[in-house]
Amino acid sequence: MDAKQPFDDIPCVILSGGKSSRMGEDKSLLPFGQTNSLIQFQYERLKPYFKHIYISSKTDKFDFIKDKSSIIYDRSEVYSPIVALKAILEQLPFQKVFIITVDIPFVKIETITKLIKESKGFDITVARTLRTHNLCGVYDKSILLYLEQMIKDDFHKVGYLINKLNSHLVKFTDDMEFLNLNKKEEYQLAQTIISSIYN
Repeated sequence: MDAKQPFDDIPCVILSGGKSSRMGEDKSLLPFGQTNSLIQFQYERLKPYFKHIYISSKTDKFDFIKDKSSIIYDRSEVYSPIVALKAILEQLPFQKVFIITVDIPFVKIETITKLIKESKGFDITVARTLRTHNLCGVYDKSILLYLEQMIKDDFHKVGYLINKLNSHLVKFTDDMEFLNLNKKEEYQLAQTIISSIYN
């Protein structure tokens, strides 16, 4: 798939509303590659492949976004991907949504294509290498009632949701593709990798 053949019927939502507690600062705003921020890098690399692309956040912290309707606000005081997923599925008029976090910038388009293709008939379809990548995959609007109940019960484990519902774990072999930038050393490693690509 190339930029001339975008996903028309499924949007991409980049989760960018976390606390970044292990990083010590908002990782979505850290410089990355040839862009001013990690969120800008992730948004610009994925945008050509999706007709509809959004960012999930608690605030508008994105100076590169001209169309503010591209931001899905999670207004809750609770920092939780379960809360973010509920806001996304409630606000968007799509049956299925491709979800990816801001801090996994090396997931290949081919991987995303495979996840979307294999999501038919499942409530949740996510990537799996040595571990399950809970927030890299396709979520169906049918799970909204479960999300509402989990929030009501103050229970915010995405892994529980995946185990509870009709979920499909798609196996991939390259764990580095899912390098997660949680800590400074992971961010520095990712910067080294991206620099080698551009230089």
